[in-house]
Amino acid sequence: METDVLEKRERYENLLRQMRALIVDGIPPEGNICNLLAQLKTELNLFWVGLYMRTSKNTLGLGIFQGMPACTKIDFGKGVCGTAAEKAETVIVDDVRDFPGYIACHAEPRSEIVIPGFNDFGEVSFVLDVDSVELAKFDAIDKEYLEKAVKLFEEILNADKV
Repeated sequence: METDVLEKRERYENLLRQMRALIVDGIPPEGNICNLLAQLKTELNLFWVGLYMRTSKNTLGLGIFQGMPACTKIDFGKGVCGTAAEKAETVIVDDVRDFPGYIACHAEPRSEIVIPGFNDFGEVSFVLDVDSVELAKFDAIDKEYLEKAVKLFEEILNADKV
């Protein structure tokens, strides 16, 4: 068990290094974000991964993603993404079918983790939505490292505002 934990942490450390190496100065932020999301999807064998951007006081709109077409608008407090945005904290769902008010864009996802990202004022400006076809795929280690990955997205998005 301890070996599995160490291997998972090492895999995430390598993934974060790869993601940092993909960030290139002087290109549109969308290019960097697309590459980071593609790396996450590939390395973690995910069904869908993407950003929902805050479009108004209490609404998220579909941003850049990797995967099948997705829901386009989510209100704060609705579904997993809206709940994470409203609470301004990471939400892990072992079985999306058990989540009250789950918004199903596709039948395949079974578990989900959503991590909020913040602007320079400490307000939620986006959420990273990560979907898997495996039940209970995400745990505390995923939370720890995906929160670190969100910091990379924050750096890209907040730098674009300067």
